[in-house]
Amino acid sequence: MNEDRKRFIELLAESGAVQFGDFTAKSGRKTPYFINTGKLTYGDQLDLVGKMYAQTYVENIGRESLLLFGPAYKGITLVAVTAAALYSQYGVRVPVCFNRKEKKDHGEGGAIVGEIPGKDDRIVIVEDVITAGTAIRETMELLKNLDMGRVESIIIAVDRMEKGRGEQSALAELEQEFGVKVYPIVTIREVVAYLHNREIGGKVYIDDALYARVLEYQKIYGVNSGD
Repeated sequence: MNEDRKRFIELLAESGAVQFGDFTAKSGRKTPYFINTGKLTYGDQLDLVGKMYAQTYVENIGRESLLLFGPAYKGITLVAVTAAALYSQYGVRVPVCFNRKEKKDHGEGGAIVGEIPGKDDRIVIVEDVITAGTAIRETMELLKNLDMGRVESIIIAVDRMEKGRGEQSALAELEQEFGVKVYPIVTIREVVAYLHNREIGGKVYIDDALYARVLEYQKIYGVNSGD
């Protein structure tokens, strides 16, 4: 793991974008950790976030200009900082769009804000996390119903490395179901391994007791990379 990703993990912990405790995910699972990039609210934090998403884009997709789509609401910020970083760091100029959750019956109207995807546009979804794939399926259904573009890839902050609806990982299921590739900046196992008993800013985010809880949860829902 390179230094950029280590710093990214530290940022997730220090900002509260990754939290440890007792949470219920959108999938309904009771989980000892929760990822929420909405906690990243300062300019320096968003600068690093954009750079990491852009780095992941270039490493896996290349320098081709594809349309970025950010699912409301957290995805709106993510596509903006990713597009800005792609241009400032790599000279890659990409358009962005996102959806409205509320219907708008005045002004320009419509469900999509920004660059409206054409039928032949290739789309990259920029999201924070995938647990069982529930939210991503909602996004895929939205774009399908609007007959807008073709989703090719998804970039996420953290791969939770969990089962989807069956025994396969949620990411593998999405790849089979929709023909998309999912590229994470880091995996939850990288996050946990790096933070375990490591003091960051005078605080240890994962002690031995919490580490044991995480391992127990992963025994139930976890999968190996690529499963």
